[in-house]
Amino acid sequence: MAPVHVKRRQRGLAVLIASFVLIIGAVVYIAMRVLSGSGGESEGNDYQGEGNGSVELVQIPEGSSISELGPELEERDIVKSNAAFQAAAASNTNAGNIQPGFYRLQGQMSGNAAVKALLNEENRVDMLAVHGGSTLMDINVLGGDTRYGIYSLIEAVTCNDGQCVNKQELEDTAASVDPAELGAPEWALEDIRARGNDPKRIEGLIAPGEYVLDPNMNAQEILTDLITRSTTRYNETGIEERARAIGITPYELLTSASLVEREAPAGEFDKVARVILNRLDEPMRLEFDSTVNYGLEDVELATTDEDRGKVTPWNTYAMDGLPETPIASPSEEAIQAMENPAEGQWLFFVTIDDQGTTVFTDTFEEHLEQVDRAIESGILDTQRQ
Repeated sequence: MAPVHVKRRQRGLAVLIASFVLIIGAVVYIAMRVLSGSGGESEGNDYQGEGNGSVELVQIPEGSSISELGPELEERDIVKSNAAFQAAAASNTNAGNIQPGFYRLQGQMSGNAAVKALLNEENRVDMLAVHGGSTLMDINVLGGDTRYGIYSLIEAVTCNDGQCVNKQELEDTAASVDPAELGAPEWALEDIRARGNDPKRIEGLIAPGEYVLDPNMNAQEILTDLITRSTTRYNETGIEERARAIGITPYELLTSASLVEREAPAGEFDKVARVILNRLDEPMRLEFDSTVNYGLEDVELATTDEDRGKVTPWNTYAMDGLPETPIASPSEEAIQAMENPAEGQWLFFVTIDDQGTTVFTDTFEEHLEQVDRAIESGILDTQRQ
């Protein structure tokens, strides 16, 4: 009887295995139908094709994942179902590379088409890249290219089907809207308001970094978004406490950091920060060429006697103390240099060659010797006609 018992057990095990295989096969078949889109609308789960041609702007916020996007895509009829989109994402090994930002998709896309569109950089709205030393306005460099300012960069990245937030709108907003409404830090409000309706009065308040901008925002919303985020970043450096520690206001620290950004070569930020503080303590004029150039339409490293003599709100050859506003967006490195300046008695510095070699000196006589070296190297040659 024992052999019969074994055969029955074997037959039961065979039936169980066969049933399991059938179930797995059914699951695989359904998954393949969903992933391939072959089920299409006939299955009620997915659309077929690349979409219906209507452009839909979709955002993947910073800190979110692609799995959170599916319900919105379904609700907006960009995909037929969240399930189809998630299945398509799960089957695409590159889906994890999709970055935060705004993307141009279409209505009624298959799940696969939506995922592929998100992976196509041509569908991504460009991010706003603000570098250390960036200015609000364009800069025409003599003998070189135009350096586009933040206002121009915003205009470029917000263009959507020919509709852009243009430079003039941004300038008008910066000049007319109260800085508190734009998200400016409380410690900067008095100085900004003192500049009246100057569109450059918010210079330095947009911190360097990469920003995802909503192309549907208007000029005020964009500036408020950028300045609010930047205010948070500046405050996180301890700018108020550190400014008190070195005897200046937070706005003066921000302004000084912008000078460091424009004047100092890499690795020398803390030394230039010390020169600024030493000169302010003397007191003696800063006499930085970067502050001369900030008020000019055409700029170069060398400045002329005529330009240095022009009285502007920024020219530290023609005024005591600091410029009335920052002259650029200071990087975190420049701010930290002002918050933690090097120790030294230097009052002068000059870059003496095109490799960026910079010499710091205590006396004017020593400084003149280094200026002669700079002249000999040709770095101070002018491109002006």
